[in-house]
Amino acid sequence: MSEIESLITNYQPAESTIQLVRDTKIALLAGISGAGKDTIKKRLLKLPEFRDIVSHTTRPPRVNNGSIEQDGVDYHFIDQKIAEEMLQNNEFIEAKFVHGTVYGTSVAELKLAHDQNRVAITDVDVQGVEEYERLAPESIAIFIVPPDYQTWIERLKKRYATEEDFQVEWPKRRQSAISELTYALEVPYYHVIINDDLDRAVRVTEEIILRGDIFKRQDDEARLAARGLLNDIIKI
Repeated sequence: MSEIESLITNYQPAESTIQLVRDTKIALLAGISGAGKDTIKKRLLKLPEFRDIVSHTTRPPRVNNGSIEQDGVDYHFIDQKIAEEMLQNNEFIEAKFVHGTVYGTSVAELKLAHDQNRVAITDVDVQGVEEYERLAPESIAIFIVPPDYQTWIERLKKRYATEEDFQVEWPKRRQSAISELTYALEVPYYHVIINDDLDRAVRVTEEIILRGDIFKRQDDEARLAARGLLNDIIKI
């Protein structure tokens, strides 16, 4: 195990950080790659109630839909040395090591939302959501999925310059989707949203966040649809 993996495995946020998480209204957007969680988050951030929590990552910026990701907007792009220092100084709320890359959300980012009395909204993986839920079970977790397998593949391919690039990454993306969907359907805290129509998905996401962590019949229906998508991905 590398030094950074060891730091992440043993990482514990400070007591003051745990209290900050519990004192801040937090909405966590998760979902398989290509589900549209980033697009939904950007739409919500146009509303005055929300503030973005920009995550840190050690991976380089990517090109999404023809535009390169911006530092401080899409992520705070840092190198491994800075990530190690932040871990050692307890500057993260949570941090994970995924496919050789560090992802984490900082205490400083969350404090800005808290001090402005706004809903902190961030997109994280299922590991990150689990960490937030452990620290503050009242956090609102939303798992976003595409409406069907074919739509998902079409969205996913747009992230790659060529078909060959997609095929190289496909086995990893497929396995990640299976793992994330399986996990999200096993735990009780996710509201599931089917992103079949962006306007509707944004409206429903906003309603869930602002009403509080209350589950309704629509959550059960969305979970059934998500299970159907999982079965289709497994069959391929």
